[in-house]
Amino acid sequence: MMTAKNLHLIVSILIVIPIAIIYGFWPNLVFNVNIDTIDERCIFKAIMGFYLAFSLLWIVGIFDRTYWKTATIANILFMIGLGVGRIISIIFDGVLSTIFILGTVGELVLGFYGWYQLVRQKSFE
Repeated sequence: MMTAKNLHLIVSILIVIPIAIIYGFWPNLVFNVNIDTIDERCIFKAIMGFYLAFSLLWIVGIFDRTYWKTATIANILFMIGLGVGRIISIIFDGVLSTIFILGTVGELVLGFYGWYQLVRQKSFE
């Protein structure tokens, strides 16, 4: 039960932390971009910080049950927000590369699984 309850948080942490580091230090591994200015580097470092901060909240939510609900709601909003943003991009900008299509599916699955766990845990309260 504990693993299923936290699965969305665990999987998110395992994916988001490495992606955060890549975005912050080697974004050209994922994106076809040329980063030439400090401001451009700053944008990717800010995204890294944002992703790492959410990951920290998810870690706290796993180990401190008083933060589980907050961590889960944050995870739901983070994942569904990313997924919806990518769907908007598909509508306005065109089809994404395979890695981002898979990412969109994964984000939506994690977001809705978190939502399922949130509703499920409320039924046990």
